[in-house]
Amino acid sequence: MQVSSALARRVRRAFDGLSAAVLACMLPFPAAQASNLAAADIAELSLEQLANIVVTSVSRREERLGSAAASVYVISNEDIRRAGANTLPEALRLAPNLHVARADANQYAISARGFNATLANRLLVLIDGRIVYSPLFSGVFWEVQDVMLEDVDRIEVISGPGATLWGANAVNGVINVITRRARDTQSGLVSAGAGNRERAGAVRYGGTVGESGHYRVYAKHFDREQSLARSGAPIRDAPVRNQAGFRMDWGPAERGFTVQGDAYKTDIEQVAGGSRDLGGANLIVRWTDRKADGSGIQAQAYYDRIERDQPGAIREELDIFDAELQHGLALGAHNVLWGAGFRHARDRLQNLVPAALGFIPDSRSLSWWHVFAQDEWRLRPDLALTFGMKAEHNDYTGLEWLPSARFAWSATPTQVLWGAVSRAVRAPSRIDREFFIPAAGPVVLLRGGPDFQSEVAYVFELGYRAQLTPGLNYSLTLFRHEHQRLRSVEPGLGTTIQNRIEGSTTGLETWGSYRVLPNWRLDAGWVLLRQRLAPEPGSAASIATLGGDPPYWVKVRSSVDITPRHQLDVIARRVGPLPFGVDASYTAVDARFGWHVRRDIELSLLAQNLFDPGHPEWGPAINPAEHRRGVFVKAVWRP
Repeated sequence: MQVSSALARRVRRAFDGLSAAVLACMLPFPAAQASNLAAADIAELSLEQLANIVVTSVSRREERLGSAAASVYVISNEDIRRAGANTLPEALRLAPNLHVARADANQYAISARGFNATLANRLLVLIDGRIVYSPLFSGVFWEVQDVMLEDVDRIEVISGPGATLWGANAVNGVINVITRRARDTQSGLVSAGAGNRERAGAVRYGGTVGESGHYRVYAKHFDREQSLARSGAPIRDAPVRNQAGFRMDWGPAERGFTVQGDAYKTDIEQVAGGSRDLGGANLIVRWTDRKADGSGIQAQAYYDRIERDQPGAIREELDIFDAELQHGLALGAHNVLWGAGFRHARDRLQNLVPAALGFIPDSRSLSWWHVFAQDEWRLRPDLALTFGMKAEHNDYTGLEWLPSARFAWSATPTQVLWGAVSRAVRAPSRIDREFFIPAAGPVVLLRGGPDFQSEVAYVFELGYRAQLTPGLNYSLTLFRHEHQRLRSVEPGLGTTIQNRIEGSTTGLETWGSYRVLPNWRLDAGWVLLRQRLAPEPGSAASIATLGGDPPYWVKVRSSVDITPRHQLDVIARRVGPLPFGVDASYTAVDARFGWHVRRDIELSLLAQNLFDPGHPEWGPAINPAEHRRGVFVKAVWRP
């Protein structure tokens, strides 16, 4: 038992801390005017109008937030501005159904409903329709995912599976970042800010192209001070990030053509000297023809180029091509959506120190294809059933079937009861099959599993959403995930990656808004999470390799318009202790004061960790990086 426990701890350090050692280091309500409400105007709407905000991530078509049969939270452009967020991960802290933990100056652990880690692999993230997970581990390198936050229209955060429409890896949730159309970001914008921990600046300009075209171009810079460990020692992980991009739209949103792209370069200081160099670019082309009855067609294709150079670990060049077509039909009481897509990734790796770790083979080409269909059947004006099925093929396990069934019942015009049953999978990635420690040498301490299969989750959800008064609404969701074939690290003469952990995740998600006064709004969210995981009989695997999650987290936000030109926002969050690694139980309070000096100029002051000089949120139990108190002053000019 002592040998097994020691090996489990050793393997856990290799897996759960892999980002530091390998990858992360290398790396129905009232419907009137519903479609005309922009998510950016959320802060100005009554809570009754909030139910009519249009979302697209639940059903891959426009529907009202108040009637969506899923646990979905919308972060608006106004929410991001008033929170003072400078990066995409910091903006995601606003979603009560996400656990967001900062690991150091660059890395974050972000997940919904469990299995959180800096290598979390059960949450699908999209930016304007572009899937950003890495085929190395099926997760997101958050240190290179960014957008011009002033151009974000909304971020739709779904907790719960979205595999039927979005595919494998959308097991615990979907984050969909949607930016504004170019015609909504005309003229110019200049922003600049600095504080004791970070600095940021951005410029953007928009104009017209012919009679029906609009464009915008932007560039932004961000840098952050290095992390400090709990002991006060510097960690030497300071990042410098530069990014630029453009978007061009022709025609209206319901019938138009879009071309957009981004390029970025990030340099991150390394403990051993030098820097981790990250870079990339992407290009998206999309055509939409949508009719008023919900029918229509959309075609999209994109190319994504990613480069990662980690001294002492690996060097990677990754090219991804993705194309998809979807078609909607309105057939009486049925709203049918179907589609198909293809994705190809060419991953070229150079194992710089094979005696330590690496991937075998070092280079790999992977392909995925899928077809899906979904039928929303409105039996009565107050009752809708939705059935869907997706067939997705990958090179490791072949064909995966991803079905779901949902219902939404409007008990009254201001109350919706919904439920869902789904099957979702997390398909194997390169780390599951092809990762080796070491990649060369007489003894292999850890090897990928040649027969590693997809992890499976059967998910049951029941939700209730209500508008109790014109100034009070809330959402409540009960869920249970039954897990099969979870990834395990089996100790032995040659430790291997297998599928020998199973169990369940049960929990409660609830949040709501209360308009105390016309100029004062309160938002609060609370998540309870209980996970029961265990190795199968005969397995000596440790469940710690699957990540760790607090048993609860609570978020409260107060937004006050002191005067028409002065705003005060205070956000408090309480996060429970983690079961593994650092004891991350903490309370943090952030506050932002905004002043509209003129119609075109805004100044703001952001203070983070007001009552706490610093606390760790993620990392090892011994001497983790701390999220320190910070002050940030920002000016925005909109000429």
